[in-house]
Amino acid sequence: MKIIVAPDKFKGSMSAAEAADLIEEGIKSVIPDALIYKFPLSDGGEGLVESLATKPGGTKKTIPVTGPLGKPVKAGLGLIDGGKTGVIEMAAASGLALVPEKNRDPCRTTTYGTGELILAALDRGCEKLIIGIGGSATNDGGAGMARALGVRFLDREGQPLDEGGGALQHLEKIDISRLDPRLEKVEVLVACDVDNPLTGPRGASHVYGPQKGASAAMVKELDRALVNYARVIKKDLELEVGDVPGAGAAGGLGAGLITFLGAELLSGINLVLDALKIEDYLPGCSLLITGEGKLDTQSAYGKAPVGIARKAKAHQIPAVALSGQLEGNLEIFHREGITACFAIASGPLTLEESIQKGPDLLKIKTAELIRIWTAARSVE
Repeated sequence: MKIIVAPDKFKGSMSAAEAADLIEEGIKSVIPDALIYKFPLSDGGEGLVESLATKPGGTKKTIPVTGPLGKPVKAGLGLIDGGKTGVIEMAAASGLALVPEKNRDPCRTTTYGTGELILAALDRGCEKLIIGIGGSATNDGGAGMARALGVRFLDREGQPLDEGGGALQHLEKIDISRLDPRLEKVEVLVACDVDNPLTGPRGASHVYGPQKGASAAMVKELDRALVNYARVIKKDLELEVGDVPGAGAAGGLGAGLITFLGAELLSGINLVLDALKIEDYLPGCSLLITGEGKLDTQSAYGKAPVGIARKAKAHQIPAVALSGQLEGNLEIFHREGITACFAIASGPLTLEESIQKGPDLLKIKTAELIRIWTAARSVE
């Protein structure tokens, strides 16, 4: 009996890999000889390197880089496909979780460390990059990233700009003459599940700036800075990036990746599933089990459980989702290919209790699910 286990993380309680291991234990407690294929998933944010670099032949390197506030941090770089493909999480180098709440200021946070991760991948001979851009602390349009790769951002006096999104309001010239030439031969795919433009009411600053610490006045300042950034990109590089869907992702990092790396922005979960070659494992599968910390209406828009369930549906494989919390109309998930959804808790729990007890609850609920499923199959 072949079962695919493909959960996302249960945030605060279990990583995707830990959740997959616990689901496997639950299955094996009922069907010891089950053939199980585990695929910890990510939709392009936190856990992307873990998801892809743990596949057979993948490795993970720890790279010292510059954090969003300029202090050193250590970030993971995944290497897959025999080292030909590098996997990068911008959140590991430039993420919001790296900045204490009291220090959050998108006017000065930088993506420079993300650029250093890209350099590390180039130094290891990568011919392709997969970059997840969720969870950023930044609003610098990817200028910090590009600066690490050799781009110069100059004011009207020809002086280099300071780091951070606020400095872009003084940008007058972009010099790409020193951009790392190895990038010309590298394919860059970006896991991006938002379609926000760079600027305006739906742009990076207005929509995502406040959660990164921007006040109302700062939001306006940052938006003006990105408007100027787009203007100079058009003037010096003859590229229109302001209205490109996804250009506003990760504080405008989407725009920077398009501009300086020629990147293609794609659905995060589909990009991950393709990289995992999930289609090769679906034929002959009897059941797929997925899950995440909270399954709600947002999960239907590009999140991991629905993404993998759509693949299962195409192969007529029943898919079950286990979640710490269920919210909204479950029929939405059923239409997308999730046969049934279950909360792992057996009764009311506080958030703290759910996080603490989550691993045990997941294993127990999995075992009970498998008991019901095997009983149903026996009377078919």
